[in-house]
Amino acid sequence: MSLYLCVDCGGSKTNAVISDADGKILGRALGGPSNFAYLTLDEFTAAVTEAVSNALKTCTSPPSNDPVALPPVGDSPFAAAWFGISGVDSPSAIAEITPALSTLLGIPAGPRLTVANDTHLLAAPVRMYPEISHAVAVIAGTGSIAVTFRENKGELEELGRIGGWGWILGDEGGGFNVGREAVRQILFEHDKATVTQKPLESTLTTAVMQRFGITDIMEILTIIHLPYPPTESQLTQDVPDYVLIPREKRLSSLSPLVFKAAFEDGDALALRILRACARSLAADIAVLLDDGNNTTPRAVKAQDSVISFGGSLAGIETYRQMILDDLAERGHVFRYVKFIDDAAAVGAAGLAAAHRTIGNGQA
Repeated sequence: MSLYLCVDCGGSKTNAVISDADGKILGRALGGPSNFAYLTLDEFTAAVTEAVSNALKTCTSPPSNDPVALPPVGDSPFAAAWFGISGVDSPSAIAEITPALSTLLGIPAGPRLTVANDTHLLAAPVRMYPEISHAVAVIAGTGSIAVTFRENKGELEELGRIGGWGWILGDEGGGFNVGREAVRQILFEHDKATVTQKPLESTLTTAVMQRFGITDIMEILTIIHLPYPPTESQLTQDVPDYVLIPREKRLSSLSPLVFKAAFEDGDALALRILRACARSLAADIAVLLDDGNNTTPRAVKAQDSVISFGGSLAGIETYRQMILDDLAERGHVFRYVKFIDDAAAVGAAGLAAAHRTIGNGQA
């Protein structure tokens, strides 16, 4: 079978897409979270297996209810596969994952099996514009990362990167950062009011207190710092749902409340929070760019590049524009701006196209 598989592995879900040799999407399915930085190899492989198996089922019409064997018995159904994996940031991580994926798909390690960071899937738009050769790929979802690329003889060469360090160390502009900044700003306003006696009225503060079922905002400190995993006794009790989720998700789960308060309610505090988060991500991106004084050949000129966004937060146009506006204030205006809402589909079609080119002797 000439099937081409692309799997976008992120912090909230696994997106598997299968195309034919002409790039037509034949099947797709979602699986659970698969950020490799937060999972064991077995947990990561299980999430990928679920998504790919279910995607294979949808390749028939009507979709087959019969389980698809992975690893395959005999030849692999895939001519090639491309994995873009969040949390894969080093050659050692790639080396650890590749044998498991090779076994799972029945594809030998080598040119038919590509394993890279998920930002690589976003660099594809550079091939749409023959007059440029550089791309800046930015992911703002649960976490964040920015990577620059140069197209070189049909290959994407990674130039520089910043971020992708995870919630403890970074993820500026991502969902965790938004949730953390929301709590910080709410607490700051509360503490400031102890002096001014003028509490700030905010629909966001009300929504956060309702989310955690509290009547005093200072109670949020106990909730945020509550240890995880829950004890055995807690698991057998009727406890609030935030007890049962990791601490970082208690914060990242607040992100939708911030966006709603900002863009639906016009809440001043929520808008301030999002501008601060957009500014921190823009500052990271600017490190990779040529500001006119940067003479390194690995710095990218915005005016000669495409910036390609991915991730759930970057998919919100108003927030994406906040990031672009901050970059413009720093002197970085991009020639092209793209948002890719389905990186796995773009990757599957691109993978098929690349192999058609090789088959035609054009590579």
